[in-house]
Parts: sequence; C-alpha cells; structure tokens
Amino acid sequence: MSDDELIAWVFSVDRRMVLAESIKNHKILKASDIAQETGRSTQNISRALKEFNEKGFIMCLNPEKTTWKRYTVTNDGRSLLKKIDKVYL
Repeated sequence: MSDDELIAWVFSVDRRMVLAESIKNHKILKASDIAQETGRSTQNISRALKEFNEKGFIMCLNPEKTTWKRYTVTNDGRSLLKKIDKVYL
C-alpha cells in the first residue's frame, strides 16, 4: 500500500482513527484502557487493535492469551503515525 492508501485506510473507519490517536499516548496498549479513555466499547477497540496488528503497525506481547492482550507499537506503526501527523497537522 502507498502512504496515501495507508492513511486512507486508517481514516476510513472511526475506530482506527481513535486507536491511531491513542497509540501516541501509550507505550503498552490494552483494549480496556483505550476503551475507557475514549468512551468506545472494548470490542470496538479490540477489533481496531486486531486490524492494526494484522497490518504490522502494532505487535501483540502476549499472543498466547485469548483475552487481556497487550500490544506495543512497531517501527512501521511509528512511521505511519509520523506520516499521519505530517499530512494532517
């Protein structure tokens, strides 16, 4: 995907935009924490985390667990956030 396509992918769905903004404030990501901070459901944020994980923007730190997963941002994720900030700020 091109940079423009990646940015469009993030901004095409609200939950992804919420997650992209939340990632900036957390070194370790948990769906329950982000859901509480943003007023979104845990399921909604969990889905966004799964989507970002599948794209390689975040990495699950405990993939063996089925609940209470923790994630961290990858280098690709940091790069994406910088591109978003550059284009939209």
